[in-house]
Amino acid sequence: MISNLLNVDKSARNMELSFETGHPVRPIYGVIDERTFEIRQTQAVVLETTLLQKCLAAAIYTRCQSMCKHLKKHTCLTDFKTVRHRQATSWAVGECVKRRFINPGRVFRPRDIMDDIKQKFGVEVSYSVAWRRRECAYENLRLGTPEQSYKLLPGYLHMLMQTNPGSVVNLEVTDENKFQYLFIAFAASIQGFPYCRPVISTDVTHLKGKYRGVLFTDVCHDANQQIFPLAIGVGDSKNDAAWTWFLKRVKDVFRENLALVIVSDRHRSISSAIAEAFPRAFHGICIYHLLNNLKTKFKSKTKELEQHYLRAAKSYNIQEFHVLFYTFCSAVTGAKEYLESVGLDRWTRSHTPCRQYNIMTTNISESFNAVLVKVRELPITAFVNKFRLLCQRWFHQRRTKASGCSFRMSPDVENKLEQRRDHAQTMAISVIRADQYTFDVVDGDRNYCVDIALWICTCRKFQLDQLPCDHVLAVVRKTPYEAYDLCSLYYSREFGMKHIEV
Repeated sequence: MISNLLNVDKSARNMELSFETGHPVRPIYGVIDERTFEIRQTQAVVLETTLLQKCLAAAIYTRCQSMCKHLKKHTCLTDFKTVRHRQATSWAVGECVKRRFINPGRVFRPRDIMDDIKQKFGVEVSYSVAWRRRECAYENLRLGTPEQSYKLLPGYLHMLMQTNPGSVVNLEVTDENKFQYLFIAFAASIQGFPYCRPVISTDVTHLKGKYRGVLFTDVCHDANQQIFPLAIGVGDSKNDAAWTWFLKRVKDVFRENLALVIVSDRHRSISSAIAEAFPRAFHGICIYHLLNNLKTKFKSKTKELEQHYLRAAKSYNIQEFHVLFYTFCSAVTGAKEYLESVGLDRWTRSHTPCRQYNIMTTNISESFNAVLVKVRELPITAFVNKFRLLCQRWFHQRRTKASGCSFRMSPDVENKLEQRRDHAQTMAISVIRADQYTFDVVDGDRNYCVDIALWICTCRKFQLDQLPCDHVLAVVRKTPYEAYDLCSLYYSREFGMKHIEV
């Protein structure tokens, strides 16, 4: 019976024995067969076992030949099996369920382990055995304990720099040589950012390991409207010092220019850090965070009022904005003064002094943090490794997808242009040519002026989003101009390929 167990688990059979260390390999077979046994004799070469329950069967396991010799047949009855098993140690239980811990994001409770062993082998294990094995499995998966992980971090970061030339890593410690800050920006992100729209979404979230801390993230959109990770940072808390340290590292790597826009919530530490690290960049406020602040401050939860606020924030037209804005403020006492104190240019599309390319929220940061929600439970070195693997997989998948794309623009922009073309065809629009580059477009009872040379339409969608609006596409239909030539290169397949070439 025991000899038949050699075919039950191939991986267990290949472990054939570490007699020198006395590692208990054979208990796995006892658990699977539901028969307990005791060891009679242990030598350098031979390990002899006999089954309990008054059974005369015995087996000899030889290390040198890696084989099992079955001496006698079982005389015990199969109905004599017990649910309490002396070989069901935490190590044996761990070997039976270790494959369940390959995914670090999976929650596998001690009770789940107990139910799993009971269902598979009919053996009951105690809660303490299941708990000890779960902790050992997580420790192996997470490259050791949290304390060991911090000791491994400098060596891991050194190898990371060696295998990813051009990446930037900053590890800062205290005077007592204890961890304080960490900053990581991969070479692919550094070389790809110039081909992304210059709008950075910055956010912070909490780590969930033993020593807690916070995770700073900077991301942007790629040509296909996907999340493009720029940099991450780890600090003790989201205070002024930590935010300033992180954003200064971001500036050193990605540089500052007059076209740069940083979008975040209204946290005071973020505002002061951006003002110090990026004095020339425009700081926009996430419209949804600002809406939540309004709800908290003025107890306004009416859906209709929320829609007025969001429509006002997203409006391209200044006149339309004022109508919606005053409708909202007249219903919420004190909201007008509060929103004006924030600055209309920081949360409205119609008043913004720069190009935000339709990026008015930190949704991409929230989405990125959601992707890392389970990984944030890992110790520091394991977390960094998972972040590296995530970026590597994303860049590889996007490179493969982009290489098979035959359009001039990214798939997302191609879909938008197609929708706008269809809409322009159904509209009662007449185009009147004023001169070589200027056109008057009559849309119902409204007139719009389009200047192809200056990329301007009086609806303001064209110049703010850097994509042809319906009125521009109506001009393109009646002129030899090409719609693709009126799209920003940030949306092009060419730029989409460049920021994932490395």
